[in-house]
Amino acid sequence: MNRPAAIMLLAIVLVALNLRPALSSLAPVLADVRAGTGLSASAAGLLTTLPVLCLGLFAPLAPRLARRYGTEHTVLVVLLLLAAGIVLRGLAGATGLFAGTLLAGAGIGIIGVLLPGLVKREFAERAAIMTGVYTMALCLGAAIAAGLTVPAQMLFHGDWRPALAVWALPALLAALVWWPRVPARADTTTPAATPLTATTAGGALWRDGIAWQVTLFMGLQSSLAYCVFGWLPSLLQDRGVSALDSGLYLSGSVMLQVLSSLAAPWLSGFCRDQRAVIALMLSLSLAGLLGTLYAPPASFWLWMVLLGLGQGGGFAMALSLIVLRAPTPAVAAQLSGMVQGVGYTLASLGPLLLGILREHFHSPHALALLFSGIALAGILSGTLAGRDRLVLDNRQPRP
Repeated sequence: MNRPAAIMLLAIVLVALNLRPALSSLAPVLADVRAGTGLSASAAGLLTTLPVLCLGLFAPLAPRLARRYGTEHTVLVVLLLLAAGIVLRGLAGATGLFAGTLLAGAGIGIIGVLLPGLVKREFAERAAIMTGVYTMALCLGAAIAAGLTVPAQMLFHGDWRPALAVWALPALLAALVWWPRVPARADTTTPAATPLTATTAGGALWRDGIAWQVTLFMGLQSSLAYCVFGWLPSLLQDRGVSALDSGLYLSGSVMLQVLSSLAAPWLSGFCRDQRAVIALMLSLSLAGLLGTLYAPPASFWLWMVLLGLGQGGGFAMALSLIVLRAPTPAVAAQLSGMVQGVGYTLASLGPLLLGILREHFHSPHALALLFSGIALAGILSGTLAGRDRLVLDNRQPRP
């Protein structure tokens, strides 16, 4: 790899590292945030839901911004908005907490759509490997923020506000490294700037059953993932785990996602289709979540391992299905827009329902039913989406 390509890869990795800390840094200190702001469990559920909802709502905006201003310009400006949202969330009280979360979630949703296209454009001959590096950076950023937010809070004498605001610094560093990558004139003809929404296919994908199966699988497995990002430390603290250790549990679980995000697609290559691997990954995720609710605290690390392996593999399979079910790269791009826009909007309901159930039912059984329902629906939609079929294909598929 030559030096310009290596620098570009470094810039992409630094940007990717910032796409999860705003989500995973809140959970370890959520109890202190509620105590300091007076938020109810339902309001806290809305707070954990808001950034996930933004991932879906702002995804269609990304290609429009890229076409008008250029992909590199858009990424730079949105990185700065992401940093501003993180600062606002940490330092402007309860109102700033929600406003900053909204701004940060919007930024993550926009950059998350653009970065994969940049990876394909810059590393066309090594797109699969570099996509793996990109996915690993996402997981690493989430793990670092989950593990270090409580130590940062201790450094600031127990104040959760600067402990949240400090995660603006990596975003500013990424913007500084990204700045030289921005051309003097915006290039609005890059592949990353092509339309990604399903409406560009004349609405055909919206009427395609397979496309909806892939979308539902993405949304349901992501719903479990964002329940973990938003609430796992609180659930562990309910079981007697300290705030510091609960953040470490989340961090360790997310780190394991790096392994399964690479292993699951490789494992599915030995199968006729992806159904078995999808069912396995969702089953591991459900087992890990139920272990969190019911298992003895001494065994929590075992359940964190299962949870991390299942969720990393589930996310990787959701991304893989977008490519595998599409007959052409153009359709893959259109399917990606539908899957992210609708899927993440659906996923946002999980953390919200968890917060409501936790407030009104002081029992793990209600949460277990929620996790089981989402996981079983995910297995159903995933096994349907995992069959050897293509979207927009009227031919009789193989069973």
